[in-house]
Amino acid sequence: MYADFHLHSSFSSDSDTPMEQMILEGIRQGLPAMCFTEHMDFDFPPGDLDFLVDMPAYQNTFDALRQKYENQISLYFGIELGLQPHLTGKLPEFSSQYPFDFVIGSIHVVDGCDPYERVFFENRSEEASYRRYFTCVLENLRKYSCFDVCGHLDYVVRYGPNRNTYYTYEKYRDIIDEILRVLIQKNIGLECNTGGFKYGLGHPNPTEQILTRYHEMGGEIVTLGSDAHAPQHLAYDFNRAAMLLKECGFQYYTIFKNRKPKFLPL
Repeated sequence: MYADFHLHSSFSSDSDTPMEQMILEGIRQGLPAMCFTEHMDFDFPPGDLDFLVDMPAYQNTFDALRQKYENQISLYFGIELGLQPHLTGKLPEFSSQYPFDFVIGSIHVVDGCDPYERVFFENRSEEASYRRYFTCVLENLRKYSCFDVCGHLDYVVRYGPNRNTYYTYEKYRDIIDEILRVLIQKNIGLECNTGGFKYGLGHPNPTEQILTRYHEMGGEIVTLGSDAHAPQHLAYDFNRAAMLLKECGFQYYTIFKNRKPKFLPL
């Protein structure tokens, strides 16, 4: 069994599952470790969800549950930080303000819009939309170093008009290679997010071609995350993902404690 290092509970605006319920499912599955990475997206577009964590409540509940279940599972304290280029003063300060074990840097908002919303794809082609997303990813990665891995690198394809039907690494190779180059230079890892399997894409986020390319370029830090918001998606298709990572050339995956990586065999 593998550690799940990307999951949410009711402390994230898009989940209604109590944290303890997620932990009990992890114990039931026999997971050695879980890391909660609740959403913190400053300046998220106005709507029904704000994606701002009540940090005192989150930390207090986590600490109590970590102590309660310390003999049954290892629990790690994390955050999924929403990157936007104009938040340069806020994000590094926030990430150093709390005793996080692990920080995911994710891009959920491009030009003031979440690709989850159809408006992101209006008045431009799907390819242009995807390229704009990757351009924004690169801009954020060049600007920030306050996180440990880049989350679901090709998140945008989950919501495109044709999703990943016409999407390939080769089509965006120029900019994706530059993204990977920046990650490696900064010693920031890449997440293998099995949400892509859950969404029916047939591939993780990012795709195995991107994971392979990251490895070819010298990238070594890769985490496994289900992006679960409900117990039934915890550690989703992890055995499949682990086999895929081996095929991509990896012998190890990574967990983090106190923001420091530890490599475990696949």
